[in-house]
Amino acid sequence: MRIAQIAPLHEAVPPRLYGGTERIVSYLTEELVTLGHEVTLFASGDSVTNAELVSAWPRALRLDASVRDSNALHALLLERVRERAEAFDVLHFHLDYLPFSLFGRQKVPFLTTLHGRLDLPELQPVFDAFPRAGVVSISDRQRRPLPQANWLATIHHGLPMGLLQPIDVAPGYLAFLGRICPEKCPDRAIRIARACGMPIRLAAKVDRVDQEYFEQEIAPMLDGEHARLIGEIGDDAKSAFLSGARALLLPIDWPEPFGLVMIEAMACGTPVIAFNRGSVPEVIEDGVTGFIVESAAEAVAAVGRLGELDRAAIRARFEERFSAQRMAEDYLAIYRQLARVDMAALGATA
Repeated sequence: MRIAQIAPLHEAVPPRLYGGTERIVSYLTEELVTLGHEVTLFASGDSVTNAELVSAWPRALRLDASVRDSNALHALLLERVRERAEAFDVLHFHLDYLPFSLFGRQKVPFLTTLHGRLDLPELQPVFDAFPRAGVVSISDRQRRPLPQANWLATIHHGLPMGLLQPIDVAPGYLAFLGRICPEKCPDRAIRIARACGMPIRLAAKVDRVDQEYFEQEIAPMLDGEHARLIGEIGDDAKSAFLSGARALLLPIDWPEPFGLVMIEAMACGTPVIAFNRGSVPEVIEDGVTGFIVESAAEAVAAVGRLGELDRAAIRARFEERFSAQRMAEDYLAIYRQLARVDMAALGATA
């Protein structure tokens, strides 16, 4: 098939460090190329891909201090796609609701994967206005606030099999991976580790918007020994970081749409202790790949039960459920369905 993947411009594809959406776009794009499809990636010019790359801006916006209006460049991105739309069998957007109006008026079938939280009141009138725009959720829990949306499927994320691997090291700390922000609750993770008498290592970024939270709430809890912030890490460092952890702590306080860090940990054979929010019950198998808890006290108790879990079995469940190939094949089924519907519609009007 001739497939267009359209990524946000905030990060390169794949991102150099943090960036869940762009990372998934990369894994999906490369797997589709491996499966023999003709793929074009619309993304920032510093992206790296085996697909054809079409750039609307030379650098990821996060790394370009000269850009003050990202909406302008995303409007340009949409126009680049519109100019070439008829060269594709299907257009796959990762830009939330931005393509709905323009591409709802085009002939080429399109779909949008929704990567973020959907429990925002301003989204209700948007999805009321575009009831035919086909969308994919990344967990069943994610779609609950928008029952009126035209849901095509739920497709869980996947990782390339060889991207992250278990490393034979003696686990010696608890891990927090991702972003320092109130809804991810790194302060709660530090308190859980302290209650267990275990060190915690936080491999995380601090966005500008969260700088005050970090300085006021997190920095005073860091002592360099018990609780240490090691900063952002890329994929090349994650296998060692996660394999060295007794468990990944995910003490979230928000409706997590998917939680890529959970399957990154599983790929390394590392158990996940996660609060029962959002997608967690769909991703973690309680008592198999980790423990699902309701409170900090339950999380502390779960740390004491980590010896019940088999790290090799955790890796095996990752391979069975969360490979990039499985993700790509799930999307291909939707692409083919949309292309067939489009051809049938053209035939009916001929």
